[in-house]
Amino acid sequence: MDEIKEVLKEINQFRDERNWRQFHNEKDLSLSISLEAAELLELFQWKSSEEVVGNKQERLAEELADVLIYSYMLADNLDFDINDIIRKKLMKNAEKYPIDKSKDRNTKYKDL
Repeated sequence: MDEIKEVLKEINQFRDERNWRQFHNEKDLSLSISLEAAELLELFQWKSSEEVVGNKQERLAEELADVLIYSYMLADNLDFDINDIIRKKLMKNAEKYPIDKSKDRNTKYKDL
C-alpha cells in the first residue's frame, strides 16, 4: 500500500473512532483547510521567515499537518487520487511556466 493511502487510512480511523464523519462534508473541510492555513500564516505575522523557521519548528509542523489532514480528507471525500491530481496539476503548471520563460523568475504565467 502506498504511503499516502496508509496515512489516509490512519486519518479516517481517527475520524471514525470519534464519529466525526458526519461533520466532514466538502464545504466544512474546505473551510477548515483555509482556517488552518491562516493559522500557519499567523506564525509568520510580524516576523521574518528565518525567525519563525528557526524558532517555531514544532508549531509549523503541527499547523502544516492540520492543513494536510483536512486536504487528504477532502480528496478522499471527492474520490480523488492524491498522487494523480498532483501530477496532473504539475503537468498544467509546466505548460503555464515553461522553463525557458520562467527559470529564475517569479512572474505570473500571464506576464511571461
